[in-house]
Amino acid sequence: MLMRLGAAAVERVVQAALLEDAPHGDVTSQVLLAASAQMTAELVAREAGVLSGEDVFSAAMRLTDAAIETKFLRRDGERFEAGDVLAEVQGPAQGVLQAERVALNFVQRLSGIATMTARYVAEVVGTKARIVDTRKTTPGLRELERYAVRCGGGHNHRFSLSDAFMAKDNHLAMLSGDELTQALLAARAALPHTTHMEVEVDRADQIEAVLAAGVDTILLDNFSTAELKAGVAQVAGRALVEASGGITLERVGEIATTGVDVISVGALTQSVRCLDMGLDVRRG
Repeated sequence: MLMRLGAAAVERVVQAALLEDAPHGDVTSQVLLAASAQMTAELVAREAGVLSGEDVFSAAMRLTDAAIETKFLRRDGERFEAGDVLAEVQGPAQGVLQAERVALNFVQRLSGIATMTARYVAEVVGTKARIVDTRKTTPGLRELERYAVRCGGGHNHRFSLSDAFMAKDNHLAMLSGDELTQALLAARAALPHTTHMEVEVDRADQIEAVLAAGVDTILLDNFSTAELKAGVAQVAGRALVEASGGITLERVGEIATTGVDVISVGALTQSVRCLDMGLDVRRG
């Protein structure tokens, strides 16, 4: 079951985008079109993909003009083909045209993320590995972009620095061996018992010192496929194993066969291409 976006988060982000795009209204539509003019339009896919962003698209229209009605024919998480009509929009022409670019920007980017995530997920079918995102998100859009990952069948990592303990390479740069274990044990003692504890390692010789602290997850960063397989065997079920770093669509299936539990992919939100969609307008 897809966990939906919160209405408050959608409105906050969309309101900011609408204000940025039309701080004093749409001067072109206001002087060119009559205020009474009505318009119908269709959101049309120019290429195949997975939909994400129906609530955001609808909010961009509604918050511009409450008289605009948007009806989606596909739901978030559903696949579509090039040429499919994804939604129908009807209402005052000035409002539809003012909201058009903001609405498209959101649904194109979020659907691009969902589509890319679905490709990664398809590559690991038959293994226990789950595809997860990272904090490499667009500032201010994290909640939306992580929702898009879920639409594509992926999962979310920690949402923010406040959600879980995760010691990365720069945290551990001054710690090694017994000192590392003792520092992690002290951290565990200071944390609430509900806080998940994860530690990133970039060398196999760090694994035992980290496991000795009783961590929940160990992240093997930039390990080769052979090193990942050996690392999973060394951990031997004492913690969840996450693979990260250098994860590509071409390599992810091979990584999943090593037995890792989680594969985190920054590219899902960091370098994804927006999906090609258009709003085809006709007079109402």
